[in-house]
Amino acid sequence: MEAYPSELLLIVFVAMLAPLLAELPRGFRLPVVVIEIVLGIMIGPHVLHLASPVGMVDTLGQLGLTFLLFMVGLEINVDKVRGRPLSLALGGWFLSFILATICMFFFNAIGLIQAPPMLAAVALSTTALGVLGPILRDRGELDSEFGKYMVAAAAAGEFCPLLVISLLVIPTHSTLVHTLFIVTFIIIALAAANVALNMRSLRAIERLAHTMQSSGQLPVRICLVLQVLFVVLASKFGLNIVMGAFAAGMVVGLASKGEGGELLRHKLDAIGYGFLIPIFFIVAGMKFEVSALWTGPLAPIQVTLLLGLLVLVRGIPVILYRQALAPEEQVPFALYSATGLPLIVVISEIGVSSGLMRSDRAAILVGAGMISVLLLPFLAVKLRGKLLLPW
Repeated sequence: MEAYPSELLLIVFVAMLAPLLAELPRGFRLPVVVIEIVLGIMIGPHVLHLASPVGMVDTLGQLGLTFLLFMVGLEINVDKVRGRPLSLALGGWFLSFILATICMFFFNAIGLIQAPPMLAAVALSTTALGVLGPILRDRGELDSEFGKYMVAAAAAGEFCPLLVISLLVIPTHSTLVHTLFIVTFIIIALAAANVALNMRSLRAIERLAHTMQSSGQLPVRICLVLQVLFVVLASKFGLNIVMGAFAAGMVVGLASKGEGGELLRHKLDAIGYGFLIPIFFIVAGMKFEVSALWTGPLAPIQVTLLLGLLVLVRGIPVILYRQALAPEEQVPFALYSATGLPLIVVISEIGVSSGLMRSDRAAILVGAGMISVLLLPFLAVKLRGKLLLPW
């Protein structure tokens, strides 16, 4: 227990240092989340061994992951992404998944990438909306036309893999019972969304506003209860907890739209991006086994191949956006779409814990996802040209 205060002090110091480093001269700037991951790798047990992702540190990292998906769901404007952006996103993800499945069966058959093909295909078809959200937000692109299509594509890259995992990979009951659990969870989520819409029409958030400046903070506490409730329900129904957090965020987002919920969103924003979410990215860096990149003779080749497959699998759907995006936006869109880490980590952990994947194979997959987060958003930002907002 005596080691925890110093480790936590180091982690929160790194969280404070990351945005300061992001203010370096324009030619060297990286997204804050990338810097947090790199600093996490540096202080973790696989490099400097200054801190370990265990105990309280690991718990805070898990809380950060759920709050990250909660904030992603909160920030999605359903009114903006529905219609063409959503239909293109779903079609693009389905194309990605089919292509990833074919590729993984092929490489598994020739022995170059030895991992369960369906499990690896789901991992390759993910997009890290939780990583891209802060980047697009910091650049002022979240509400732009490009951002609208990007958020829809990334949301499909988060939600669809979670749904496939829940249906095919990790059922803890019979297929019929598990399907009934999923349907029940969806019904509960839709019912909560309907209540949220009615609350917005009745301006319930405004009625609770008088507690926002007091120690009660009732609306904030209601949001936290809702988040934990959905996470627990998802866990009990055999779904991944991040799906519960994502659904809770969308429900809160529906209830808090408009000026009445602006203060509430600011407070949730401060809890998430000011405290828990940076810890998740730092802890994710601490867990990354750097040595896995060179433990075997084929490891560097496998990581490079998987990174290339990420770009190919999630980049190919850009052909569907030829009429929606300008030519100069299409390559950055493909690179952003190929950025994946949180769900790759989750899927790898599921594979290892279920005995479907060896830990060294999982490290290779996570390594490719880690490099995608470190490299692809940086390249996309560079290709996007002049920043829309000063960093």
